[in-house]
Amino acid sequence: MKKKWNGFFVKTATYLILTAGAVFILLPFLWMLLTSIKPGNEVLLMPPRWFPSIIQWENYEKALSSVPFATYFKNSVIVTVCITTCELMTTILAAFAFAQLTFKGKNLLFMVLVATMMVPGEILVIPNFVTLARLGWINTYKALVAPWAASVFSIFLLRQQFASIPDSYYQAARMDGCRDLRYLFTVMVPMSRPTLVSVALLKIINSWNSYLWPLIVTNERGMRTLPVGLAYFSTEAGTQYNILMAFSLLIISPTLLVYLLMQKYIIQGISKNGLKG
Repeated sequence: MKKKWNGFFVKTATYLILTAGAVFILLPFLWMLLTSIKPGNEVLLMPPRWFPSIIQWENYEKALSSVPFATYFKNSVIVTVCITTCELMTTILAAFAFAQLTFKGKNLLFMVLVATMMVPGEILVIPNFVTLARLGWINTYKALVAPWAASVFSIFLLRQQFASIPDSYYQAARMDGCRDLRYLFTVMVPMSRPTLVSVALLKIINSWNSYLWPLIVTNERGMRTLPVGLAYFSTEAGTQYNILMAFSLLIISPTLLVYLLMQKYIIQGISKNGLKG
C-alpha cells in the first residue's frame, strides 16, 4: 500500500513539474500572440494588460507592407533549401566513410571533428566573413549557404546510426557485386530515415531562423532573409512592438508547423541513435 501511494505522489509531482514547465515555456508565445493584435497604445501599459481591448488584425497588414516580405520569404526559402540539401549530402557521405570504410587515421580524424563542436560559433564569424569578402561573395547566396553546408553534429548523429547497422549487410552486398555508393543509397539511407529526417528538420529550423549571419554578409534588401526584416521595426523613434510581434509570428509559423507535423522523427532519430558508441 505504501509503495502504491509513493508511486502516486511521484507520478503526480512529475505531471505537475511538466505542466509548470510547459506553461513557463508557452507564456512568451501567448504574450507574443496577444501583443500582435493589440493597439499600439496598449503594448507598454503598466501594469501590463494581457488581452487587448480591441483586436487589430491590421497589425499583420502593416507588418507585410512595411518590408518587402515576398523578397525576404523567397530568399529564406532558397537559403534554407540549399543549406539543408548540402548538409544532407555531406553528412551522408562523411558518416558512411567514418562508419563503414577503413582508412588510415579514421578514428583520429573523427575525434578531431567531434572536438570542433566545443568551439563557440562566434569565434568563426570574423574568419568566415573575411574569407567570403576576399572571394567576393558578399551579398550572394553563396555567402549565405557555404559556411553551413556541413555539420559535425549531423555527421556524428548519422554515423552513430550507420554504425548500428550490422556489417553482415555490407558484406553480403559486396559479395553480390554492390558498390559502396549503391549500398549506401539503397540500403543504409532507407534504414536511417528517422535520423535523416531529424537532421533535415533541425537544419531547416536553424536556417530559417538564422539572424546574425544573414545580417553580417548582406547589406542589400534584395538579399536579406525574413529574420533580418525584424530590425526594420526598431528605429531611433522607438520600436513598434505590436507590428514586430505580428511579423515574428509570420516568420515562425512555417517552421512551427513543420516541427509539429514531424517532431516524432526528431525524437526517434536522436533517442534511438544519438547516444550509441
